Amino acid sequence: MSQATITTGGCLCGGIRYEIDGPLAPIQLCHCTQCRKAQGTAFAANIPVPLSRFRLLTGRDLLREYESSPGKYRAFCSHCGSPVFSRRDSMPQGVRVRAGLLDGDLPTHPATHAWVESNANWWDIQDELPRFDKAMPTPSI
Repeated sequence: MSQATITTGGCLCGGIRYEIDGPLAPIQLCHCTQCRKAQGTAFAANIPVPLSRFRLLTGRDLLREYESSPGKYRAFCSHCGSPVFSRRDSMPQGVRVRAGLLDGDLPTHPATHAWVESNANWWDIQDELPRFDKAMPTPSI
C-alpha cells in the first residue's frame, strides 16, 4: 500500500503554513519584470498546484493579495512579506506556489524558463531547459 505524498510549506515567519496533497508538478522559472520585482530575484520559481490539492493550515488572517495586473493576484504574508502564491481569475482551479517556501528537499526540478525576453541582464541562463520568450504556450495547473 503506497502512502499519499504531502508536501508542506510556509512563509519566513511561520505564520502561514500550508500543505499540498500529491505529487508536485515541475518547477516553472519566470523571468518577467513583474515576477522579478515581486520576488526581488532574477526569476520566480513557481509550481502549479490545483486548488483541490492545496490546503491552507494556518495564517489565513495574515494572507494579503495584490492585483499586479488585471485578474492576476499575488498573495503574500502581511507580517514577513514572503510571497506565497499567485492566482488568476482566468484559471480559478489553481494557484502557482513559490517553490522556495516549500519545506525540505523537493522531488521535482525546474523544467522551463518563461519570459526570457525580460531576463535580468545580470543573470545568465546557463542550463538547457526549454525557453519561451513570453509565457508558456499552455500553462498547466
